[in-house]
Amino acid sequence: MIDIKQIRENPEAFKKAALDKHFEVDIDYLVKIDADIQNIKKKLQDYATEKNKLGKLIPQLKDDNEKKERIENLSVLKQHEAQLQEKIKQLLPKFDELMLQVPQPADDNVPLGKDDTENVEIRKEGEIRQFDFELKDHVQLGLALGIIDIERGVKLAGTRNYFLKGDGALLHWAVLRFAFGLMLERGYVPLAVPLLMRDEAMMGTGYYPGSEDQTYRMEKDELNLAGTAEVPLTAYRMGEILNADELPLKYVALSSCFRREAGAAGKDTYGLYRIHQFDKVEQVVICKDSIEESNKYHEEILTNAEVVMQALKLPYRVVNVCTGDLGRGQVKKYDIEAWMPSRGNYCETHSASKFYDFQARRMNLRYKDPATKRNLFCHTLNNTVIASPRILIPLLELYQNADGSITIPKVLRPYMNGKEKIVLTPHCSAR
Repeated sequence: MIDIKQIRENPEAFKKAALDKHFEVDIDYLVKIDADIQNIKKKLQDYATEKNKLGKLIPQLKDDNEKKERIENLSVLKQHEAQLQEKIKQLLPKFDELMLQVPQPADDNVPLGKDDTENVEIRKEGEIRQFDFELKDHVQLGLALGIIDIERGVKLAGTRNYFLKGDGALLHWAVLRFAFGLMLERGYVPLAVPLLMRDEAMMGTGYYPGSEDQTYRMEKDELNLAGTAEVPLTAYRMGEILNADELPLKYVALSSCFRREAGAAGKDTYGLYRIHQFDKVEQVVICKDSIEESNKYHEEILTNAEVVMQALKLPYRVVNVCTGDLGRGQVKKYDIEAWMPSRGNYCETHSASKFYDFQARRMNLRYKDPATKRNLFCHTLNNTVIASPRILIPLLELYQNADGSITIPKVLRPYMNGKEKIVLTPHCSAR
């Protein structure tokens, strides 16, 4: 959420933010409602002052007629006050609704663009492997080795579902365990998190309003299946006033994630790229109200993810996400895109987002500044450390061999009982 004072002072900046990010919100109407509310509050304050004066004056009056007149004046004031309170009661829900829709302006160094096709490449890392044999995609490899079963996943759970079997399941868990362990070494505090979230947590992190159609909602219980551990990690201390010496808070969680992929009919339906359920290691940083600190931790969480990609020896690129591909609260986002041979392109595997105080305002997450003794809103950031099975696409395809086997990256072998290759075994056959 944005500080209304900023909108009052510079409404044009937020009109531009809405235009750049493709969010529809009537800033002029919001400013008018805000002005109406402020005027009503001023009148209510004036009425309260006048009532106090009359309340002190009336007992002192000796003249009965004058006392009666003053009592009548007091009664009229109370009627006017009730009318104004009713008006403000009607205006506040609309004001709150509009405030939740206002997007935060992007940083000045974020490229202007309409969608992800206009994200700007910062750099490429790693060499794309050249093959001297005919490549198979991850589904062909997985079926041949008996480690992926999409057909039965669809039969049991519908489209965009799957089973990972044998070494496929072990590779999936190996990637997650390796990434999780790396984050522990880097000082991040592990949390095992709930995945059913109340609407307050979804609103606090900025997913509501806007992502209701992408969320599996448990209407009967008024709960939501989290699409990322960002929600419980960031909202963990919501509504609290932290001590400054607690900051920064650095959390990491390994959780399942659930996404409806509404609106994606016919898009990326093949294989494991766009699915309803996956597992992810997520990192979250909560720091002081400082642009410099936010910028520093934005680079840190990006580096953490890059270290994982480099350890896996996967070629990737980093892009500066354009305005049209940013969320409502994001001021800047880096995407990491891994090279996926079957897709013939670099494709998103990570997103590192910086929010400043947008989420903290919604969650009322503050800390007490020791210098000023004021309560300030925190800044928040998050990034994927690794998400699987999407990362299995480049792992399987780039590490495939001419005989159909898969070489296991060295850093993952300790998590797979020292195994160096995935080969077809009788118990892991496609049937």
